[in-house]
Amino acid sequence: MKPVIEIFKGEYFFRDQLKLFVNRVSENFAGPFHAHDFVEYSYVSGGRGFHHIGNEVIPVHQGMLFVIPVGVPHVFRPATTDVSKHPLTISNCLFNAELIQELAGMIQEPEILSHLNELEQNKAPYVFITDHGRRIEDLMARLHRECSVPGIGSSTMLYTLVSQLVVTTYRFIHRVEPNDPVKPPELDHIIQYLEQHLAEKTRLSDLARLCNCSDKQIQRMFRTQTGQSFGSFLQHLRIQKSCELLKRSQHKVSLIAELVGYRDVDSFYANFKKITGDTPLAYRKKHTPHSTHHG
Repeated sequence: MKPVIEIFKGEYFFRDQLKLFVNRVSENFAGPFHAHDFVEYSYVSGGRGFHHIGNEVIPVHQGMLFVIPVGVPHVFRPATTDVSKHPLTISNCLFNAELIQELAGMIQEPEILSHLNELEQNKAPYVFITDHGRRIEDLMARLHRECSVPGIGSSTMLYTLVSQLVVTTYRFIHRVEPNDPVKPPELDHIIQYLEQHLAEKTRLSDLARLCNCSDKQIQRMFRTQTGQSFGSFLQHLRIQKSCELLKRSQHKVSLIAELVGYRDVDSFYANFKKITGDTPLAYRKKHTPHSTHHG
């Protein structure tokens, strides 16, 4: 039995002569499976969950952006029913065909305008990317602020930000390495592997062997898509995970260091201070001021 699909109309969202709408919502299990008569850019601002889109179910996490054409049914769901403790927050930017015509005066590249028109005419598939550099996150936040508290020139600012969102996303989607005989694997899959094996010693050659690629391909992919070398990215990932553990657990610092892949506590302390500006204990105290944690 096919699910019932509700149709969301743009006239409900687009007001005050604006041809776009920006909001931020915490998803739940009450929202309907729906399609719409406008283009939607949906950014996962926080949490984890699932995106039911078309006939697929895609696990989602913070930093993922979906570009959803007109007519494609979808709905986001949190990972658990306890949404108060584990919310899934989505930032949305919606716009219609009229705005695309407005953007034609700002976006010069015909291939990008063609992409927008195909989204509006339901001639393009949905796409999703991961915003590792947090550039799209910044654009979505600025769009939300400008839409929430409009001021002089807000329409111009919003249309400028939307054009940046469209172009930045298009660059992510069409970033290729034409000289590579073998297409590298999705960076998302590699990062998921690293997250699941942080406690282990993972080398570039391990990933290359795992993905049937060369060391050079993997290194280039990290440089191109994250702006960091593999080693630097892994270091930041380990410190990021240690920050979560410091805030959410009562583990000793020495155990946290081990859990994120450090065999030497002094090295962990040095890298943590270099990346965050704080020692692990100072970071924990700053982010859990009412706790009684011990290092």
